[in-house]
Amino acid sequence: MALSALNQRRWANFKANRRAYWSLMIFSVIFGLSLFAEFIANDKPILVKYRGEFYTPIFNFYPETEFGGDFKTEAVYRDPEVKCLIQSGGVLDCFDDPDGILAQIETGEFQHADFVQGWLIWPVIPYSYDTPVDRPGAAPLAPNAQNWLGTDDTKRDVMARIIYGFRLSILFTIIVTGLSSIIGIIAGAVQGFFGGLTDLIVQRLIEIWSAVPSLYVIIIMFAILGRSFWLLVFLMVLFGWVGLVGIVRAEFLRARNLEYVRAARALGVSNWKIMFRHMLPNAMVATLTMLPFIVTGTIAGLASLDFLGFGLPSSAPSLGELTLQAKQNLQAPWLGFTAFFTFAFMLALLVFIFEGLRDAFDPRKTFQ
Repeated sequence: MALSALNQRRWANFKANRRAYWSLMIFSVIFGLSLFAEFIANDKPILVKYRGEFYTPIFNFYPETEFGGDFKTEAVYRDPEVKCLIQSGGVLDCFDDPDGILAQIETGEFQHADFVQGWLIWPVIPYSYDTPVDRPGAAPLAPNAQNWLGTDDTKRDVMARIIYGFRLSILFTIIVTGLSSIIGIIAGAVQGFFGGLTDLIVQRLIEIWSAVPSLYVIIIMFAILGRSFWLLVFLMVLFGWVGLVGIVRAEFLRARNLEYVRAARALGVSNWKIMFRHMLPNAMVATLTMLPFIVTGTIAGLASLDFLGFGLPSSAPSLGELTLQAKQNLQAPWLGFTAFFTFAFMLALLVFIFEGLRDAFDPRKTFQ
């Protein structure tokens, strides 16, 4: 679908900001990869071949009995017995000496009448965000070839938690920022366009609402209802929508008596069409100027709540929880460095992207 002349100019302005353009490319690649985190870091194989049949453990539940085992619980694919059952085609000898049979299979020495070669394709990182790492020593463990960024204080792989935590933080931020922006823009537009008593009443309500201590409300709600992702989204939107109201209101107050608005009114155009088709595009530059602060504030808010223990459930892959572990384990500097560079890199990319987006919507800027 071809872009309009206006959108072509905006895209040209965005590309002219090389820092923003390359930040968008890098961020898109990283975020795109994180969306497939289960294929990159997981304690289940991506694909299994057993006796000529193919299995996808990432998407489906398979009991151990499916591969010749004894238990009807989900197969633990990292267990030597399960590996041996799959690779040897389900021979019973696996229960006596699984490691020995696996070694024979790998060296080609295995001999059995019912032998059917099977295999497992593992992700690059064979750990999920909550998988305990089987390594000797006291946690947290230092980085090595098995765990590229080491482990945390419960022996979970840090690299896997970073991949899942990055995805969770960005998705949380997109949802909260999107919903907050929609509500804030509508509220600010109504205030600025209608003015008068409407503006006065809404402004007083916003001032009262802004004075409510959001942290205490979140703590109380979590104590009553328990911690969950969607409850935190709801509470963050509930208190975050006021961030854009002031600047949108100011832009609409400035533009409400301009000639094009008065002409549209004279032609009988509806108020809502004037507000969101004609006035809002002219207010987008100021609005987009504020978005980087809302985005970074949302990410920082989530990390702060996780750091204080009032954020996402403790089982969730949280970057804020990793920061807390870095504080509690000063003898493990890789935790602190990982948390710092992850936040710094993520926030820098987002700020640069929104900087280019602001330039793209600025009608005073043209492609050079």
